[in-house]
Amino acid sequence: MITRFAKFASAAVAALVIGTAGLTAPAMAGGQISFSFSPADPEQQEALGLGLQMVSIFKGLSSNGANVAQNGNFNAAGFNQSGSGNHGLIIQEGNGHQGTVKQHGNNNNCGLFQFGENTNGSCTQFGNNQSSFTTVFGF
Repeated sequence: MITRFAKFASAAVAALVIGTAGLTAPAMAGGQISFSFSPADPEQQEALGLGLQMVSIFKGLSSNGANVAQNGNFNAAGFNQSGSGNHGLIIQEGNGHQGTVKQHGNNNNCGLFQFGENTNGSCTQFGNNQSSFTTVFGF
């Protein structure tokens, strides 16, 4: 029981830290680097989903549906959701970002975090009870 709670808390804290970090990319020639995480264990998926919902609430957004927080210029964000209980979050810090979240199914959670300049990221989920996040850094 304690191990389960520790995994749950670790994933929730990790999602919260990633969502609130004010990261910037170095000034270099244009490009981007990204990484994604999607747990395979149902308990970890639930923990990550809770963490993403906590990030939304911390940012003053809703813990369900489609949420966007942008700080910069020339950013675009879009959502395509069908089903019920889906939560999508896009946070973009910097300029020239394009982000999309596509969710088809039920009870999915996805976070897309873009930092720096001129990134193009997406998160796509088909099915039920999935959680994931993608972080993109543009330079």
